[in-house]
Amino acid sequence: TVLLVEDEPLVRNVGGHVLRELGYNVLEAENGVKALELLNSLEGCEVGLLLTDLVMPLMGGRELAGKFLERCPEAKVLYTSGYNEDINAADGGSGRPAESFLNKPFTPASLARRVRDALDGVQTGLEMSEMSL
Repeated sequence: TVLLVEDEPLVRNVGGHVLRELGYNVLEAENGVKALELLNSLEGCEVGLLLTDLVMPLMGGRELAGKFLERCPEAKVLYTSGYNEDINAADGGSGRPAESFLNKPFTPASLARRVRDALDGVQTGLEMSEMSL
């Protein structure tokens, strides 16, 4: 199960659609607060991957990831952002290794690859081929 947290409805809808087509169970939330509410409604931790935008109103992706990992310590995190200054998706002092990152805009193929890599524990940074000019 992937918890997709994205404040832009079009990106959230397309990302969710792509992931469902690939066979993933997808839960969607428009911000970190809603994501935590959704997570708290589940029994245990049924989520294997948090796919979250870094920059969102109410609660950013790093803060959300910290709270998410308290609840689901074995889960993985994949950050996204369209802002170049957010490319460094390192742990922010949490003591965890750097998390995976997917630059926006992304293609369905790059989304699929990054999600699979994140679930498999392959840490991935920004690839030059995915950078927007």
